[in-house]
Amino acid sequence: MTNFLQWHQRVGTQRDWMWRGWQTRYTYLRPDGARNQGAIKLEDTEAKPIASATSTTPIILLHGFGASIGHWRQNLAPLAENHTVYALDLLGFGASQKAPVNYSVPLWVDQVYDFWLTFIREPVILAGNSIGSLICLAAAAAHPDMVAGTVMISLPDPSVRAEAVPAWLLPAILAVENLFISPIVLRPLFSLASKPAVVRRWVGFAYASPEAVTDELVEILAGPAGDRGAARAFCALFKAVGNAECGPGVKTVMRNLTIPMLLIWGKQDRMIPPRFARPHQFVECNPKCVELVELDNAGHCPQDECPEQVNQAILNWLSRNFAPVA
Repeated sequence: MTNFLQWHQRVGTQRDWMWRGWQTRYTYLRPDGARNQGAIKLEDTEAKPIASATSTTPIILLHGFGASIGHWRQNLAPLAENHTVYALDLLGFGASQKAPVNYSVPLWVDQVYDFWLTFIREPVILAGNSIGSLICLAAAAAHPDMVAGTVMISLPDPSVRAEAVPAWLLPAILAVENLFISPIVLRPLFSLASKPAVVRRWVGFAYASPEAVTDELVEILAGPAGDRGAARAFCALFKAVGNAECGPGVKTVMRNLTIPMLLIWGKQDRMIPPRFARPHQFVECNPKCVELVELDNAGHCPQDECPEQVNQAILNWLSRNFAPVA
């Protein structure tokens, strides 16, 4: 069913939060709010969101590279029917400040943890897409007091290259990569890549369904490129995600966790192809805790391509693992 509300009207109550002196954006939606969407709500305040009366586990949504809160516009309300749901714009992305820092998974984990300490302070479900899912996993390992479970959509594994490439070849590969991630190369690339027509083509590669690449989606992804410091942040972000040590080895972390974990993968994912990523190996390393759902006709961002299927998969998993407290 088509939703005619603008995306800003479908992502809950947006607020700005100062983190380490940088402005960051987040949103939240409570079960009552999920049934009363409509007006755009943007409050410049650090007041704590009013806690929901529901006794279900809260959820925090973390977007992928180049995305933002808006990428969850088709998921927030369905998940908030019975859970308080938060979504963050990670530092450097979306409406959050394009800070002059060295970006890394540990930095974003710190952002998520400090947000949790400030506003929530009870165990949550972390759900992420792409690098957002890697942040979920790293946060679960670093802060077990925060994370009750994780949902990881299209999970990248930084250790894959180290395992696949001979050690003697790595220096040559790194030298070539350092050339291509220099600001001299990346700044002109940013000018090109931030154009809506180019964004549309890039998303068309990431998505399996052309009809899912809408004008609204292009607006969400291309809009932040006009922010102050966006070009500089793009260079730093590109360098961060290209670093083989940007995050933990997935299997190493997974086998040591005892929380419920849900993996969701699009069978037509061209960014992290299942035939290369072999997501079943993650289930095998911790079969008691890890579940895998593979979706037909879905690419790298199934939460946006086929939201009904992803929402239902998450809700089913939640009902099996996180019954409401009486």
